[in-house]
Amino acid sequence: MVDYPRAFVTGYPIRHSRSPLIHGYWLRQFGLEGSYQAVEVTPDAFSGFILTARDNGFAGGNVTIPHKEMAFSLCEKRDSAAEEIGAVNTLWFENGILHGGNTDAYGFLANLDSLSPGWSNRKSALVLGAGGASRAVVFALKERGFTDIRIVNRTIERARELADRFEVSGGAHGWDAMPELLLGASLIVNTTSLGMSGKDELAIDLTGADSDALVTDIVYVPLETPLLQAARSRGLETADGLGMLLHQAVPGFERWFGKRPEVTAELRNIVLADMAAMGKEK
Repeated sequence: MVDYPRAFVTGYPIRHSRSPLIHGYWLRQFGLEGSYQAVEVTPDAFSGFILTARDNGFAGGNVTIPHKEMAFSLCEKRDSAAEEIGAVNTLWFENGILHGGNTDAYGFLANLDSLSPGWSNRKSALVLGAGGASRAVVFALKERGFTDIRIVNRTIERARELADRFEVSGGAHGWDAMPELLLGASLIVNTTSLGMSGKDELAIDLTGADSDALVTDIVYVPLETPLLQAARSRGLETADGLGMLLHQAVPGFERWFGKRPEVTAELRNIVLADMAAMGKEK
């Protein structure tokens, strides 16, 4: 058995995860002995993998699609963010007990704090999508005091479920309500996979958007999504989604390896170079 901390990221599939690159960078930066590896686990095998992780020498790990809800159910203790969001993306052991947290909301907020200081002075937001990622974003916006959160989704029932879960004042809406929802929305957030490489584009007419609106996309491949391109063409402020990935990794690293890392321009450039290299391989 190794005597240094080991951590993992698991999902299905997981081969394109950049988490090992991020955590490997921090381990080298701190000169720490430790390892962080990607482990592909099918949904059927997930429970067994997690319940034996400590015996197999892991201090904890990250969980991604499609395992976040299952991870939530397996944890004996969960932090407040995980409880509110209903999903776990970070696991660690304390006194033999499996703890779970959700750092997606933290990553979302830290990214915008870095790219657009003062962004949360805005108090009205339009959130596109009502899936798992949108729960973290809506939770984060409520934490920052947003009083008008409008949720739009192709399936309005899912939007209603999310609006009811977080008791948002802006309500739930279908996609056809987009033009009127843009009016007065000072923050526009895409939480869907639309615009991601290999997915359909997110086609939105931003003509009615406020001139001082900030537009952000949690998709980061490509870095400048069609939504962000459209926003830039109208002179709107934008924030890409790569920083959310980088910042959400910080709390987990501190849990497992005992050091609080920083998201730096060097790390961002390393990940961007990896994204470019992977793009050339396709």
